[in-house]
Order: sequence, then C-alpha cells, then structure tokens
Amino acid sequence: MSNRQQVTSDGPAPGSPAGHGSGVRDSVRLAVVIGALGVVFGDIGTSPIYTLQTVFSPTDPHPVPVSTANVFGVVSLVFWSVMVIVTVTYVLLAMRADNDGEGGIMALITLLRRWSTQRGRRAAVALASLGIFGAALFFGDSMITPAISVLSAVEGLKVVQPSLENLIVPITVVIIVALFLVQRRGTAAIGRVFGPVMIAWFTAIGACGVVGIAGHPGILKALSPTYALDFMFNHFGTAFFALAAVVLAVTGAEALYADMGHFGRRSITRGWLFLVFPACVLSYLGQGALILENPDNVSSPFFLLVPGWGRIPMVLLATAATVIASQAVITGAYSVASQAAQLGYLPRLRVAHTSESSVGQIYVPWVNWLLLVSVLTLVFAFRSSAALAFAFGMAVTGTITITTLLFFYVARAKWGTPRWLIGIGGGVLLLVDLLFVAANMTKLIHGAWLPLLIGLTAFTVMTTWQRGRKIVTAERERQEGSLREFIGELQNKTPPTQKVPGTAVFLNRGNETAPLAMRANAKHNHVRHEHVVIVSIEIEPVPRVPADERITVDDLGYTNDGITHVSARFGYMETPDVPSVLGMLDPATTEGQLQLDQASYFLSKIELRRGTEPTMAAWRKRLFVATSYITTDAAEYFGLPRDRTVIMGSHIDV
Repeated sequence: MSNRQQVTSDGPAPGSPAGHGSGVRDSVRLAVVIGALGVVFGDIGTSPIYTLQTVFSPTDPHPVPVSTANVFGVVSLVFWSVMVIVTVTYVLLAMRADNDGEGGIMALITLLRRWSTQRGRRAAVALASLGIFGAALFFGDSMITPAISVLSAVEGLKVVQPSLENLIVPITVVIIVALFLVQRRGTAAIGRVFGPVMIAWFTAIGACGVVGIAGHPGILKALSPTYALDFMFNHFGTAFFALAAVVLAVTGAEALYADMGHFGRRSITRGWLFLVFPACVLSYLGQGALILENPDNVSSPFFLLVPGWGRIPMVLLATAATVIASQAVITGAYSVASQAAQLGYLPRLRVAHTSESSVGQIYVPWVNWLLLVSVLTLVFAFRSSAALAFAFGMAVTGTITITTLLFFYVARAKWGTPRWLIGIGGGVLLLVDLLFVAANMTKLIHGAWLPLLIGLTAFTVMTTWQRGRKIVTAERERQEGSLREFIGELQNKTPPTQKVPGTAVFLNRGNETAPLAMRANAKHNHVRHEHVVIVSIEIEPVPRVPADERITVDDLGYTNDGITHVSARFGYMETPDVPSVLGMLDPATTEGQLQLDQASYFLSKIELRRGTEPTMAAWRKRLFVATSYITTDAAEYFGLPRDRTVIMGSHIDV
C-alpha cells in the first residue's frame, strides 16, 4: 500500500485509540484536501475570470450578441457543460479508472493495454496511439494555461487604472519566471502555501456571485437545462460558435485526473463537490446577472462584479489564483512526461521525488524548463488573454474527447460494463465532446492551430522515440548475443579467462543477452570478476512494486561460476536504485557475500548513428538521434556511485 493510500485509509492508526485515531485521520484528510485545493483546482477554478468575457467578446470572429435570451442560454450552457464534462465524465467516471491510484491519460493507456483481449488487440493499439496524441495535446494545454491564466488576472489592472496597461506583460513575465523557479520545492510544499489562498479565492468569487444574483435573482432560472437546450436547438448558429468559448469553463478537468496520484481521488472529489463547483457556479450566475443589468458590463464582468473598494485586492487574489492555476497543469505535465518515459514513449528523464511521504509527488527539471521557455514565448507573442483564448480550447477539447473514448473502452474491458449502457452513456458524452471539438475547429485560423501544432510535434517525438527504441533494442540484442552461450564460452575458453577478486555489476536489458560491457571486458582485458551480478531493470505498468516482489534471482543454469542474474522490478512512478536492490540479495543466492562497498559498476554507452537501412524515414532518424541527447545520465538515474562506475562505449546504426 502506498503512503498516500495509508493517509486516506478509513481504518484507525495502528496502536491509536479509536477516537484519537479518528481525529488524526480527519485532520490528515483535511490537510490533503487543502493541499489538493492548492495544486489541482487552480486551472478550472480561475476559468470564471475570462469565460463569459470571451463568449461575448466583440473581438471574437463569431461574436455572441448580448441579449437576455443569449445571456440565459450561455450561462445555462456553461453550467451544464461543467456538470457533464467535469462532474460526470471526470469526477464520477474517469477518476474511478485509476492505475493503482494514479490517474491521467497515460494511466488509461496502461489499463487499456492490460485489459484488452487478444481479440481486441488491434483496437487497443489504435486507441493507445490516440491516447498518446491526447497526452501530447495535454502538453499544449500545459504551455497555454500559465500564459492565459496569469495574463487574464493581471489584466484586471486595466479595470482599476487604464494607464497601467503597459505593465501587464512585464508583470506577467516576472510572475511566471518566479513560479517555475519554485517548482523544485515540490507540490506538497507548494500546496500547503497555495491551499489557503485558494480557499480565500473560492470564498471571494462565491460571495461576489451571491451579490450579483441578489441584484437579479431571475438568473437562477439558467440552472434549468431547458435554457441550454433551447439555446442550442433554436439558436444553433450562435450557440455552436459560442461553444468554442464556453469550453474555457472546463479547462483544467484533465489536470484533475492527471494530478490524482498526488492527492487521491477522494480528496479531489470532496474539494470539487463541496467548494470549487459551487463557488464557480455562483460566480457565473452573478456575472450573468450583472450583464443582464447592464450589457456594457460584458467588457469585464468578473472584475466589475467586485465592489470598487475590493477590486485591487481581487486583482492581487486573482493573480495568486492564476499562478496556482498554472501549477495544476505543470504538475500534470510532470506526471504525464514521467509516465511516458517509463512506458517507452520518451527517453529516460531525470525525475526528482519531492516528498518522502508521497512518492507520487515529482519534479522533472527538463519538462520544467521547456515549459518555462514555451510559456514566455506565448506571452510575448500573444500579449493578451483574449488573443490566447482562441487557441486554448482546442487542446482541452481534444484531450477530453480522447479520455472519454479510452475510459469507456476500459470500462467494457475491465469491468464488463454492458454494451447498451456504454452505447447510451458513452454516446451522449462523446456527442457533447465532439460538439466542442467541432466548434473549436472553426477557430483554426484564429489560433486553434497552435495547440494542434504543439500536440502533433509532441506526438511525433513520442511515436518516433518508441519506434526507434524498438529498432535499437533489436540491433543491440543481435550484437550482444546469447548470455548463456557467452558464459559457456568463458568456462571453456583456452586459455581460460582470468578471475580477479571483487564484485562486478553489469546493467542489462534482460537475461537472454550478454551485456556489451561484459563482452568488451572479457575480449579486451581478458579478465572477469570473482562475483558477477547482471542486473536487469523492469518497469512494470503499475506505479509502485511491493518490496517483497522487487527482485528475482537466476543462476542462469550454471553453478559455482559466480555469475548471477537479478531482475529488479520497479513501478513507473519509482526511481530505480541499483545499489539498494543489491543490498536486498541473500548471499546464498549469489554464491557468497558480495563486496558491495567496493563493487565496480559497468555501463554500456550506445552511440546512435543514422544508418542506411530503411528502418525509418531519414527525418525521423534525425529526430530520434536528436531526442536521445535529452536522456538523463544512466549512472545518476540508477543511483550508481560515480567513483566506481566504468562506462564502455559502442555504436548502433538506426
């Protein structure tokens, strides 16, 4: 059981009185919920700042006229879109499809592979590829969200004092740089600071919404689905184009799912149902009432809903909240990138675990700096939230649609959900998702091309790496040859290979082939160590592997030769540590005590070169080789001591 599962357990703490244990559990649960509020809900919780303003924006290529019927229709459409997509699709359905507590589209891909039958293997492969594209689109969302969120909040300065407009971009840049610089401290520390801020945020926007509703209580009728349906069916031309902006209300839904491994489904569900969802709904209703009162308020309904004396504090609070909004997708991007690397879609990345009590909390430096550069580029290129809004929805709707599709496939394969129920439920939800996708396609030339370009680029990199990795693995296995045959050659060689005292550890991909470094050592140095341990790291499609299932020892069919193969299993959320694994070995299985404090570690470093064989297109070969340069150092990744690690080189043509 993971640490996260322990802290959210319903049972009393061991050795604690029932009453005392209950109080401790309640406080721990509350702390986890507050932490989730500080990391997970920022994106979707700040959507009220710009959603209705964008829907009625006169700069939209397909503007929605401000009228009583349209305001009721839009507010109702926003409410039911949030209800269907966030509450139903994600909170009630998708978040139940977890992979040992971890969520997100990569977790769905893992479940899909695990539960698909041989008969449905082809469909599973196709859906997995679609899922990779969804994960790629999420990277686009992770780049756009910090830019549009922080810009939208700082733009509140224009409402307070129009002369401050020139300071918006510089202030945004400073905030974004500071945000990415503190990421290495970890989501737990960030969540403890941000959680109370988000509680204040949701309380404030809910209270302002109540004030707006009090001025025009008739807006509460927009909660009826009849207004949304009437708007869609009787004003379809207007409503369809409005969907491209209405989708802004559900941005951050995928971050809820991707960040589930950080805080758990229960904490996220409680935070959403009891605070975030009600506060956002009240804000949307209050803004709708304000627009009904005076159509001129459509220029900035969120900030105009705040009394004059409170606008500067609200701008400051909104800025803090949008920084937290950025945090939601940044941590989601870390999770997706880490899982993609472990599943073979990206090179091995350096992943720093930032919490000793929750292994799901990670920091990926390479992803962090890539996002920082990308976000700053978007801020300088677009310079306003309105310009970015047209690009925002495409990534969100694409990821949501793919997540829905994968979830229902997993529901059928894993839980045996009846086809008729999947047909009805999945059909309705997919119809809603596809309407949003179609509406956002109308914004292609106005900026929606950007997330598609980012997604296609990331998708190409991931699929190219997966394909190239298979080619390299096959060629490497050919060069390595049979491990058992190689050991036989060592025993029967004339003159015999000389044994030297000590322990040598060779890292290899399995127990079928001989490590290239081991072959090179025997060929060029004509020696082998008294104790040889060949270690294979196996990444399982689960977040963590229990300690009692960590290692498997194989003598390879030879006895009294001092050569042992060890398979070490890790989950995709764990960082492999080879020395700690070797410390778990029983001396009886290794023909004597290993001298681990003096052991030498041997790595085979492969230089990739573009070959002439038609394995991939020339441009994909170049991309594959270029991508390999971001691979983290193997000695560091596997926890090997630098002063006792020997790297032996080889090359493979792709």
